[in-house]
Amino acid sequence: MATKSYKELIVWQKAHSFVLTVYSLSEKFPKSELYGLTSQFRRAAVSIAANIAEGYVKKSPSDKIRFFNISQGSLEECSYYIVLSKDLNYITEEQSVTLDKLLGETERILNTYITEIQSSI
Repeated sequence: MATKSYKELIVWQKAHSFVLTVYSLSEKFPKSELYGLTSQFRRAAVSIAANIAEGYVKKSPSDKIRFFNISQGSLEECSYYIVLSKDLNYITEEQSVTLDKLLGETERILNTYITEIQSSI
């Protein structure tokens, strides 16, 4: 990991793009969801990128992995929120596919990153 900032990590960039997309799409959710699905979806999306950023600065591999594992949990949570949002007709099929694609890219890179850290221990 020869980067100077978490912002240089492709995995963080993908996660951040996902967050921005979630914020944009969830603006159109019903107002009745403001403290429900909208809040939960946004919180979980932010948690993915935030825990990648926090894990980046940790010195020990086990600490890094712990934060990246938290990101993985939030990633799965968001996966469900995509399904729920689509089933409630808050997002279209096309928007669901876009979110799934961003989330999948983030997940693949994060899993690779964790595997590389584990192999260096």
